[in-house]
Amino acid sequence: MAKFGGFGGGMGNMQALMKQAQQMQQKMAEAQQQLEESEVKGTAGEGLVEITLSGKKQLLGVRIDPKAVDPDDVEMLEDLITAAYNDAAKQADELYEELMGPLAGMM
Repeated sequence: MAKFGGFGGGMGNMQALMKQAQQMQQKMAEAQQQLEESEVKGTAGEGLVEITLSGKKQLLGVRIDPKAVDPDDVEMLEDLITAAYNDAAKQADELYEELMGPLAGMM
């Protein structure tokens, strides 16, 4: 009997591929859920400002120590908030790579 189009193995291979795709989809969904439920904290000014983000970089909270509030130097507080956010965003990126990176190799 002739093989069609060089696809030796036919349906068995297709079923294996479908199963692998379903497993990968499940792992990706789990990793996405883990990102949504994760929290990362970024700090600046030796903890004077703390930003909390979800693993998907949604802002969850800001904590500012009263010592960081100087009405004569609002720019410093703005810089601390920016630095804390950037620290939290970097941690969220690292978490994303940790959770999703291994899945990229499966695609």
